[in-house]
Amino acid sequence: MREKTIEQKFRAAVKAAGGVAVKFTSPGFDGVPDRLVLLPGGRMAFVEVKAKGKKPRPLQLSRHRLLRRLGFKVYVLDDESQIGGIIDEIRAT
Repeated sequence: MREKTIEQKFRAAVKAAGGVAVKFTSPGFDGVPDRLVLLPGGRMAFVEVKAKGKKPRPLQLSRHRLLRRLGFKVYVLDDESQIGGIIDEIRAT
């Protein structure tokens, strides 16, 4: 499945959960995850969306580690079957 299709399904699922999955870009700080997910109750996480079976680039992995060290949740989504689980985990944190 294409990255764009997975991303569309993810955004729709986050919206259905009462939240938003905003496109996240950071000029001058490449490698940040694609989406900043904001859910009710002040829950938030970063989500890197990839086409099925694709992996993050080394710079992206480095940014993920940095964000995790800072205490943020970071997920890599490459299959639509992961969407519900990711949203559930964000809700639980």
